[in-house]
Amino acid sequence: MTYSIDYRKQVLSSIANGMTIRKASLFYGLSTSTIHSWQQNLVPKKTRNKAPTKIPDDALIEDVKRYPDDYNHERAHRLNCSRTGIFNALKRLGISQKKDLSTSQSVSNKKSGLSE
Repeated sequence: MTYSIDYRKQVLSSIANGMTIRKASLFYGLSTSTIHSWQQNLVPKKTRNKAPTKIPDDALIEDVKRYPDDYNHERAHRLNCSRTGIFNALKRLGISQKKDLSTSQSVSNKKSGLSE
């Protein structure tokens, strides 16, 4: 939840009028680190300064097209990142990881329960 700028100004004016940060945090139900960050920058941040991902979208899409039945750890090894990073990037791109057991090379038809 983002607090309004008026509320932030009210908390900071209480501190300017002699209330300690600790007393203000107890009175307003805030953490002291929140009040310190408001003293540094009153306006809430709306953007990130960091790139959204280490994994290029086009490289991941090409990898999914080339190896549709591979696991996330195999993609992570090829793209030099973590399995969690692959999972989050696939989720961001809206790519589902459902396996088609009829075309999988790692599971035989006998194990998959499919008849030939």
